[in-house]
Amino acid sequence: MTTAAEGAPIAVDPAQADRIDPRKLGVFAMMTLGMFMAILDIQIVAASLPQIQAGLAASADQISWIQTSYLIAEVMMIPISGYLSRALSTRIMFTASAAGFTLSSFACGLSPNMETLIVLRAVQGFIGGAMIPLVFSTSITAFPRSRAAQLSAGMGLIVTMAPTIGPTLGGAISEHLSWHWLFFVNVIPGALIAAVVWIYADFDKPKFELLRKFDATGFVMLAVSLGLTQFILEEGPGDDWFDSRTISTMAIIAIVAGAAFFLRMRGRENPLVDFSVFKNSNFTAGSMVAFSTGVALFGLVYLLPLYLARIRGLNSLQIGETLLVTGAAMFLAAPAAAMLSRRYDPRAVSAAGLILLGFSTREFALVTSQWGYWELFWPQVGRGAGLMLTMAPLNVIALGTLESAKVPNASGLYNLSRNLGGAFGLATINTILNDRTVYHTRMLADNFDISRAVVSERIASFTAYFSSMGLPDPNTAALRALSNIARREAAVLAYSDVFQLLTLACLMTAPLLIIATPPKAGAQPGGH
Repeated sequence: MTTAAEGAPIAVDPAQADRIDPRKLGVFAMMTLGMFMAILDIQIVAASLPQIQAGLAASADQISWIQTSYLIAEVMMIPISGYLSRALSTRIMFTASAAGFTLSSFACGLSPNMETLIVLRAVQGFIGGAMIPLVFSTSITAFPRSRAAQLSAGMGLIVTMAPTIGPTLGGAISEHLSWHWLFFVNVIPGALIAAVVWIYADFDKPKFELLRKFDATGFVMLAVSLGLTQFILEEGPGDDWFDSRTISTMAIIAIVAGAAFFLRMRGRENPLVDFSVFKNSNFTAGSMVAFSTGVALFGLVYLLPLYLARIRGLNSLQIGETLLVTGAAMFLAAPAAAMLSRRYDPRAVSAAGLILLGFSTREFALVTSQWGYWELFWPQVGRGAGLMLTMAPLNVIALGTLESAKVPNASGLYNLSRNLGGAFGLATINTILNDRTVYHTRMLADNFDISRAVVSERIASFTAYFSSMGLPDPNTAALRALSNIARREAAVLAYSDVFQLLTLACLMTAPLLIIATPPKAGAQPGGH
């Protein structure tokens, strides 16, 4: 018996279409924890490099390679993670990444010398590099698109929170345990994450035939280009950039390898990296903003601890306690960011976040050598809220209008943009910080006139103090103390200059969102 309704489209309950499978959400939460672990690992190790250097009797040149080797290897994996996840499935790829990261972390903690640790850090960075882009792509493909803003807010919280609490955790581990535990701390959560994802994840199906089509030659080109680029950005500030023949040669090789890789990918049936996603204006805008946001995010994460350590003389724990304000602000702003991103145009929300981030960074430009917790409090609140308002809708803007099949590849490129932005930002910041410190030192020295009353009074005060301390040459000690103050103030002025440049970067980035279109409302099914 037939009815009038037979053959008609089946009505879908909007509430049902908007529903998130609790099992999928639980697995996704574990994947997100893995992403947090990977980002946090970089920060806690960076905060404890002196302890590792002392423990392994390493030189200053060697110790920097603990981070450099990790970052170079990670940047090689990120763009190909989409191809590998389509070949192996999200379940297999993420499990392999989490398990490999965990095992290499354990091996790092057992390293008998610096050479072994550097190699193992490269292994850890390469294998673990897939976790972050896989989480981003899963948030879009495995859940209704209407829920993307909420999931994005959670991911944005983790991406920005991990660098904030990293110095605190790293300092605590180094102080109360040993440097080995900087790596051992990953073992139990890493094993749990890998087990849960392996047993319960079911987001997509593998396409093993893609493994046979893996472009090894193209990967070598990509690895050379990105690896050398990361190396140049890490080492360039200390080697006077292109005044160094090594840096200049590497830059040429990186450009040639990158151009060759791009040309090789054009027209291929299954390219290792599909650059056609840049035809989507939202993805292009989102990637450009991600690059600039990486400059601001990693730049501030780098500058504030540096200021507190070098100018204020705080230890890792004290620095972490001061910077927790940013983490608390992000945590409190996350629900509002998710709600605003879902209710209003994500472009407007992200632009508002960039403007708030810019003006809060402008407050940092007023810094003096006496700033402490309370002077940094409100600028940090603005920074945390601004970052959250920027990051939560940005993921939706960049990835939310792409076909599900294109999202894994796009996620790799999107995360690569943010990482390269951070690397470029840190390299630029270090260069400007050094140059402006020298400039301000010279300017202060030019105005150092012993005949001025204020200068002579300060020298007399220092001389009297050092004389009371019984020093054999109190006058020389007084001049040296005054010189140290001048160098400190020159450094503070240089920090102020960099904060002003970061302010401009944030404010100039917001208009880039104009080229994007607002993602369509409504739930859209995920899947590959």
